This record gives sequence, structure tokens and C-alpha cells, in this order.
Amino acid sequence: MLGTYYTFPELLLWLPLLTGIILFFIKNTKAVKGVALAGSLLTLVVSVISLFYTDVAHHPEYLAYNNVSYVWMPYIGSSFSVGLDGMGFLLTFLVAFTFPLIIAFTHKEAYSHAGVYYGLLLLAQAGITGVFVATDALVFYFFWELALIPMYFLCSRWGGASRIRVTFKFFIYTFAGSLLMLIGILYVYLHTAPVTPQSDHSFYIKSFYNTTLSPAAQQGLFWLFFVAFAIKMPLFPFHSWQPDLYETAPDSSVMVLSGLMVKMGIFALIRWLLPVFPDAFGKYESLVVTLAVISILYGSLIAMVQSELRRIVAWSSIAHIGLMAAAIFARNNISLQGAMIEMLNHGINIIALWMVVDVIEKKTGIKKISELGGLASKAPGLATFFLIIVLANIALPLTNGFIGEFLMFSGLFEYNKILAAFACISVILSAVYMLNMVQKVFFGEAGPAIRDISVNLTGVQKLVLSVMVAAILILGIYPQPVLHLTENTVAAIMMNFK
Repeated sequence: MLGTYYTFPELLLWLPLLTGIILFFIKNTKAVKGVALAGSLLTLVVSVISLFYTDVAHHPEYLAYNNVSYVWMPYIGSSFSVGLDGMGFLLTFLVAFTFPLIIAFTHKEAYSHAGVYYGLLLLAQAGITGVFVATDALVFYFFWELALIPMYFLCSRWGGASRIRVTFKFFIYTFAGSLLMLIGILYVYLHTAPVTPQSDHSFYIKSFYNTTLSPAAQQGLFWLFFVAFAIKMPLFPFHSWQPDLYETAPDSSVMVLSGLMVKMGIFALIRWLLPVFPDAFGKYESLVVTLAVISILYGSLIAMVQSELRRIVAWSSIAHIGLMAAAIFARNNISLQGAMIEMLNHGINIIALWMVVDVIEKKTGIKKISELGGLASKAPGLATFFLIIVLANIALPLTNGFIGEFLMFSGLFEYNKILAAFACISVILSAVYMLNMVQKVFFGEAGPAIRDISVNLTGVQKLVLSVMVAAILILGIYPQPVLHLTENTVAAIMMNFK
């Protein structure tokens, strides 16, 4: 059955997609949340099972379990092709792992038209997963847009007071980037060799990899794709939509945006930009690494002067994304593998941070750090969770954040010691603003506004945060399985530059 009638990437796509469509027709709020959680848990089961079928080198039959191509539009050379490699396994697991935790953690939230809300959320999951498994450029673009549209409606319909203005800005930025990418895709397509007799060209990913483009064409196309990916991450100077959107987006939506959706841009740099335009990649790598280091320092410095919890987390995310981008453009095995493992670890850490921020804001009704204080005496469990998550965010050894940052900085020093030294300043800065936030929010004298407030976690919230913290510690103590999973992908990508 497996590999003949269905494959892992198909199941990872269709389960959230079908669940999302079903949710649109369910009116009972409790049933909606139950179906959404069940669908996401079933997807997680499939993802976990798929991890036992990754060793294609020793088991060639696994290739059929993880790759499939259906005739879609043969006369233009496009097939519905999806597949999983090491990086794909890693990121689809991140999506499948975090979605049920996000849904469970926010299950007490009351959303009007809950069926529509959770239906859109599951469609976003399908879109994000589709980006990570697409092996056809047109399919990739389809899922790239599918991930954007549900998030637009989620944020514009259920967001905060300034949601319309902020979400419109987000949509214009990302949609403009998508159109630039589409122009680039069509140009490359017209220079590909055919793979079927029905079409003169092909959208298949290997056809894109094998396309011979002039240096001038590569340079122009590089920027069309890069701008689209940089907006999605976001990377300086394409970042201005992000802090405002994170401040106003609904809680579960901002977790998806910051923990999962931004990884689409990082992933696309590795999957599409680097192999398709290797000459242009090499020509502009210094410029992009410089931009990424600026993004690291700029995000860190702005985070230090923020007065609200959400904006600190938002700007810290920009700094971390900048580091991953710098590591990818450093273009060596160490930095590239560090960026891959950091995509997983950053997703876990940033979502966990948002969960704690969500609890604080919902229980106290306060967003400003200056009005908080002394929460550790009221919620010692929450303080413990938060401290561990923050330590992971600043890459303390034995937490999951350490190995990725260690590899990325090692690769950056190999590439350019001066730029790496500037990037390393972010380690100090992140420790300053993160630990300062912990001290002001959880320790010291309790603020007058919260002295009589209860900040107890529910049983479900304790369970979810326990799972997140367990993942932080397990991946920090024993990251070898993740490194092993991605090493072949790194080796295959680096072959483009030999």
C-alpha cells in the first residue's frame, strides 16, 4: 500500500487540507476544536512514522514511500510532484509537531465563527507543508500562495485593533514578492529542457537545477527570487511588516507565522536559490551576509529598547532569522547544517516564547513590561518554563539553541572573521534583553496591577509547555539524529559549487 497508493508527503498534505475543509462546515465550537486537534495529531503520527523511513541509501525502496508525481498539466511540463529529503523531513516534522501543541494550548480562546478560524489555520498548515515538499516549481508557487491567503484572513478578521492596516501591509509586501518570484520562475522555465514529449519545457525541480543560464540572467533572476524570500523571512530591509503584524495577530496565528511560516523563506534559499543560481549566489554572497549581519544587530538593538513583550519577541526573531540567512550565504558545510538544525530549534523556541507571552497577557491583561513584576511568586511553574525557554533562545549549552548557533558561527568565522565577529555581538545583546525581560517580568516586587491576579496554568498548558521544554532539552543534549538527517542534503547542495 505505502508507496503504491499513497506516500508520506501526500498524507502530510491531504490530512490538514481535508480537515480544514471539513471544519468550515462544523458549527459547534467544541466539535470544531476537537476535530482540528484530531486532524493535527493524525498528521503528527504520519510525520513521526515517516522518520523511520528516511534511510534511502540503505533501503532504496523507501524512495517510493517519500516521493510521488502525478500528471497535472503535461502540456506545459508541470506535474504534481512532492517529495521528502532530509531537510523536508525536518521541517514537515516541525510543522506536524507544533500544530497540535498550538491548537491545544489556545483551546480556551473564544473565536467567532470558530469553524472558519480553525479551517483557515489547517489550510495554512497544508500550505506551509506543501512548500517544504514541492519538487515542481509551479506546485511550489501554488503552496507558497496557499500559505499566505489563510494567514491574511486570520489576521485581518480576528486580529487586534489595527489589524486591517497591518495585515494589508503584510499582504502587499508578501504578494509583491510572490509576483517577482513568479516572473523569475517563468523565465527559468522557458530555458529548461523538456522531460516529456508533450511540452518543450519543464517546471520539475531537477530541470530548474540543470538549466544553463548566462551570468547576467542569473544575476537578475537571483534578485527576483531573493527579494521574495527575504520578505517572507523577513530580512533587513524587508522586515517592517513583521513587528506590527506580530503585535496584532491572534495568538495561535502569530505562533504559526513566527515559528513556521518564516521558515518558508529560509528553506527556499536552500532549496531553490542556491542550486538554481550558483554563480549569482557566489557573486552576491558577501552583500547578503552583510545585510544579514545588519539584520542581526539591528533586530537585537531594537529589541533592547522595546517596552512590550510581543515586540521584544518579534524583534528577537528578526535577529535569529538574520543569523540563519548569514549562515546559508556563508556557503560551507558547517554553516549550512547549522542553519538547517536552527530552523527546527528556532521554531520550537519562538513558539514556546509566544505561549508564555500569551499566558501573561491573558492572565494579567498587561502588555507593558514596566507594569509587570514579581510573577515568579504567583506562578513559579510558569517562571521555570520561561527561564528554560529564554536560555534556549540565547543558546545556552545543553539547550537546543546551542548546537545550531555554534555551527552557524563556526561556519561564519570560516567564511569571514570580521563579519562573524560583528554577528557574535548578538549573543551578548540577546542575553541582555532576554534576561532583562525575565528579571523585570518574573522577579522583583510585584506590580500594583497584578498583586491580586491569579496566573495559574491550566493542565493542558502545563502539558504543552512540558513537551516544548522536553524537546528543548532532548535536542540540546542529543542533536545527533537531526545532524545525521540533514548531512546528505547538505552534501548534495554543496556539490553545486564544486
